[in-house]
Amino acid sequence: MIFDECSDDDEVYVKLWTRFAVMSKVHALTLHIQAPPYLWFDVLPLVSRHLRTLDLEGLCVQLSFLDFAGCPALEDLKMNLRDISVEKILSRSLKHLSITKCCFDCQLHVSTPGLVSLKLDDLTGTTPFLENMALLETAYVYLGDSCEDFCLNYDSGVYCGPSNITCEKCDLFNENCGSVLVLLGGISSAKHLKLISEFGKFIFSRDLKYCPTFSKLKTLLLNEYWCEAPGLDPLACILKNSPVLEKLTLQLFSKGPNHKVEMKGSFSSMERSSAIPEHLNIVEVKCTVVDERILKVLKFLCAFDIRFSF
Repeated sequence: MIFDECSDDDEVYVKLWTRFAVMSKVHALTLHIQAPPYLWFDVLPLVSRHLRTLDLEGLCVQLSFLDFAGCPALEDLKMNLRDISVEKILSRSLKHLSITKCCFDCQLHVSTPGLVSLKLDDLTGTTPFLENMALLETAYVYLGDSCEDFCLNYDSGVYCGPSNITCEKCDLFNENCGSVLVLLGGISSAKHLKLISEFGKFIFSRDLKYCPTFSKLKTLLLNEYWCEAPGLDPLACILKNSPVLEKLTLQLFSKGPNHKVEMKGSFSSMERSSAIPEHLNIVEVKCTVVDERILKVLKFLCAFDIRFSF
């Protein structure tokens, strides 16, 4: 069901139509509200042993809506929601989860132990907390400008960390979460990762301080965020903790999909540093222009006997 717009008076009918679809034992349900006013749904009648795919857009949800215990066959969930006032997504059957441009009023906990693919794209509010996803194959995470986990010291060029005074936002986040991994712990079992963040967001760098190991990771795509800190610490750390990594792609200051400059790296000797995964044989750098920022990254990689050609 796709609605160009939906008034408050229409809410009762939308719920009735949704209930009818569920009672008709549909395997796939789409519910899109494409323009305001968007509807607040507290408890949508989603209890079905037949529902496998659920696609939601333009809704505002709260309370127990995202507890899918009543949908034991649900495998594919896509959400592009305007406002989420729930604390947890809970599903043991879910295999594919995509959350795009959602706005969170509180920190969301995602408990989906059977997940195979995950997409978190340009979310508003606090970064979701991901519980262990041992079966995860692929994950895409983009922390955009709307992410509220922003280091207040970033603009001054002082990075919060063990050797620096931490800002108020970093202190508050660490106080609430302690030493628990927020994002990287949940996706550390993935084989293929794309991790992208705007400057100043502290989640990835914070999680790396607790040294998660990416024991199955084969391919990794990172953007310039991972190369911004002094010494390229985030990049160095994730490489050190990815023992079976085979392919590294650095997409620097270029959104793509077409990049003006693409360079491929190769090792110039048989001996390699212990800081570089022993199985790594493909290194790509994609950018718009080779400037000082790119040269800094190339110099870092060249220190490990990686040479580049256009």
